[in-house]
Amino acid sequence: MKITDVRIRIVKKDDKKLRAVASITLDDCFVVHDIKVIEGAEGNFIAMPSRKTPDGEYKDIAHPINTETREEIRNVILAKYDEALAAEQE
Repeated sequence: MKITDVRIRIVKKDDKKLRAVASITLDDCFVVHDIKVIEGAEGNFIAMPSRKTPDGEYKDIAHPINTETREEIRNVILAKYDEALAAEQE
């Protein structure tokens, strides 16, 4: 699997922790939208697309199966987020 495109939309409203929303394209043929970039106590992290269950719990709709893939997706998205922030400040 190869991440062939990453798109970042910076969130400008006064949301508490949400900093951006990302979409990734895998192998030029599959897109995952609504990956959130969230500010945490130990730095930014990503949250995969999820939906709220009737009991108020959130469940991921799409997510990596293994740690290596999760880390690759996280690293690529956070790098693109940093680039988007830098470009916005210029």
